[in-house]
Amino acid sequence: MTSNSQSNWLPGDVGQALLVGRVWRNEGENTGPSVVLVRDGEVIDITRSAPTTADLFDREDIVQFARTVKGESLGPVEKLIEANLPGSEPALRLLAPNDVQAIKACGVTFAVSLIERVIEEQAGGDPAKAQEVRETIVATIGTDLSKIKPGSDEAMKLKAELERRGAWSQYMEVGIGPDAEVFSKSQPMSAVGFGADIGLLPASVWNNPEPEIVLAVNSRGEIVGATLGNDVNLRDIEGRSALLLGKCKDNNASCAIGPFVRLFDESFDLDSVRKTSVSLRVEGTDDGFVLEGISHMSEISRDPADLVAQTWGRHHQYPDGFMLFLGTMFSPIKDRDTAGGGFTHHLGDKVTISAPELGALTNTVQLSTELAPWTFGVRALYRNLASRGLL
Repeated sequence: MTSNSQSNWLPGDVGQALLVGRVWRNEGENTGPSVVLVRDGEVIDITRSAPTTADLFDREDIVQFARTVKGESLGPVEKLIEANLPGSEPALRLLAPNDVQAIKACGVTFAVSLIERVIEEQAGGDPAKAQEVRETIVATIGTDLSKIKPGSDEAMKLKAELERRGAWSQYMEVGIGPDAEVFSKSQPMSAVGFGADIGLLPASVWNNPEPEIVLAVNSRGEIVGATLGNDVNLRDIEGRSALLLGKCKDNNASCAIGPFVRLFDESFDLDSVRKTSVSLRVEGTDDGFVLEGISHMSEISRDPADLVAQTWGRHHQYPDGFMLFLGTMFSPIKDRDTAGGGFTHHLGDKVTISAPELGALTNTVQLSTELAPWTFGVRALYRNLASRGLL
């Protein structure tokens, strides 16, 4: 990803991709959020035909509808992206491409992140102890967890052996046990989009981005598309207790999704997601620090379809659909401030998450307490749409 190349912010085959997004329009009586499609590189407002992305994702003819529905042109998508880069004040602001859907997330779905969660737990959230604990844990486990299928006989034998050694962990349970970790990441309407600031709790001194693929799932449990997300993680707070997960994950502007949901069609489907790779780049504005990495979805321990099935079914329904973060293998350990201290964010960090088929999501790290309060929720959305004659 070269930050000065605007084409890299969009899918490599943007000309054939069907992209869904949301923008905030500032136009007198038409001020408010609008649902947009990107077709052949053009941004088209389709709110009069699909007032929310949840409505759009529920259509049984979604692909045909997206290809043929008429709407108002808002110009080239490249100009929209360029105007929304961090630090800009765009007239047409990109929002997260989801609205009233629940925002769910899966944890510990990659072997590397499993080890790091155990390290956080054993270190009690103290980054100074992480390296020592890391060496002990790796020596104790003594096996490649990426080769173990969760819930399998082999996994259960490993569980029994680790319990015998006193090395079992609640993170091991969801990492290689039969049940996935699925939690509520954020509230409907709370996610921020491309170019926005993303928030950290001031109390956290050990934290990192979590770049992930996010699936868009409709009310029938059907996966209709995918996008990118940052499931910001506060390692010190979760390390103190897994029961503090809500405090770690659900804060003002702590969830970024975007820039667009790419709909599944003949050129992009769930197999495309399984084969893609997700890249991360963190650029420090105060110290010049750069962190880069790449995650291959082929290394995920639980299939995306299984994660959806563990979220939606007879046991739990989502009448407005949901967005599902699939988990990350990134738990950066590159030293930043002190030797052996590992990585943590600085305010002003620019975080870019990218995948060739989905483009790139970029955000700037700030404090949740210093960002504008979240005030535009579900009731405000429907009042706004009604006042604009869109319901």
